[in-house]
Amino acid sequence: MDSIRAVSEAGGGAFDPDTVASAGSYEAALHAAGGACAMVDALVGGKATVGFCGLRPPGHHAEPDAAMGFCLFNNIAVATRHALDGLGIERVFVLDWDVHHGNGTNDIFHSDPRVLFASIHQSPLYPGTGPLRDAGSGAGEGYTVNLPVPPGSGADIWLSLVEHVVMPVARAFEPQLVLVSAGFDAHRADPLAECRLEADSFAQMALHVRTLADAVRAPVGAVLEGGYDLGALAKSCAATLDALARGGAAAPVEPHPVALAAAAVVAEHWPAAGLPATSSA
Repeated sequence: MDSIRAVSEAGGGAFDPDTVASAGSYEAALHAAGGACAMVDALVGGKATVGFCGLRPPGHHAEPDAAMGFCLFNNIAVATRHALDGLGIERVFVLDWDVHHGNGTNDIFHSDPRVLFASIHQSPLYPGTGPLRDAGSGAGEGYTVNLPVPPGSGADIWLSLVEHVVMPVARAFEPQLVLVSAGFDAHRADPLAECRLEADSFAQMALHVRTLADAVRAPVGAVLEGGYDLGALAKSCAATLDALARGGAAAPVEPHPVALAAAAVVAEHWPAAGLPATSSA
């Protein structure tokens, strides 16, 4: 935090080749993290059941002591910690569907069983973290669910992972607050990755999230992360907002082999979650 303020007050500079700050970046990053906290205040306080924060700069790559990947402060992690330590929430589920692994959020809550963190992300791709076998550490072992997908993955893989792996584990966790790191760079038009989602793919994932939140009687909020084709970003955000607001059942999909293989690994920590079985892990 102090280093970001110092760089901004000096007129700006680079933290790494991807992450730069200007004179106004420190204040903007404070407002972004504060906006996520304000959303959680409204959700936990009963003023809203659904929320969305269109924040910039994004946050999920930021680590406790380092800015990286266009991110200065980890907005969703700050908001999650605020809910846990300041608002009396005991269990938070964070789904990160940005195409890049949310390494910062992963590491911040790696040993914390109060946070179930699930990330679907293209691999190989920046930042090169988030293998399937990284399931957390210490008391938090099993509460990190990393679901890497290959380049070219489309809705058949992503939605199968959400329906058949992420949702069963999240229901078993019984969160009191549901949050989404909502990046839209897995869209087929995005220039920084190679997945093949459409705007409706994000709407379907949002419907799953809303259904989960309704089932466990928890509020749900989304925080904007990546998205680098402006047309795709706008359409995907609108589709997600509509789905979160109206709710309803997502269209079911068949278990994809990628999801079945992931389920076999995740089931080692969640044997009672009802994950689909497969003969090959």
